[in-house]
Amino acid sequence: MIRRIRQIGDPILRQLAETIGPDEIGDSATQLLIDDMIETMRAANGAGLAAIQIGVPKRIAVMEVTRNPRYPYKPPISLTVAINPVITAIDDEVVEINEGCLSVPLRGFVNRHVNIEVRYTDRDGNDHTATKRGLTAGTWQHECDHLDGVLFVDRVADPRTLATWDEYDRHHREAFVERITRFVERVGS
Repeated sequence: MIRRIRQIGDPILRQLAETIGPDEIGDSATQLLIDDMIETMRAANGAGLAAIQIGVPKRIAVMEVTRNPRYPYKPPISLTVAINPVITAIDDEVVEINEGCLSVPLRGFVNRHVNIEVRYTDRDGNDHTATKRGLTAGTWQHECDHLDGVLFVDRVADPRTLATWDEYDRHHREAFVERITRFVERVGS
């Protein structure tokens, strides 16, 4: 079922999401929530979605990038369900990304770590540890921020970079896509 995506100003987006216990992962309510998150993310052409964005303060995020019209420059991410994800920066390298969000009708420049380690449990209860790089690392950081009540606008260093989607398309998209495409070619995903 497609759920309503909460928008900036809704107090739930500022809550700290609750950890999912191992016994809750296989629960039918958790599995239905995950299915609804995937369907909602896909219907909105999102690259990711956190449970809190649909009003459920649980530490679950889903991510997937295929041929996304909102983010044609993003490298593919196979469907990933991350329960209780933990991110650790591997080094100090950062990249400036022009981010958008399904909960915020704006875009703006945010610095994200280029190289991170992620630890999470999948929907089948299997634990994973992986290294993520580039824009994929940025997507992970963005979704995990939601689980801590942080929106990308909180990380925008210069609020003058904020723009609506239409104004971003009109004035900034071409230059950003050119720059970020070179970055993706250099670092990979």
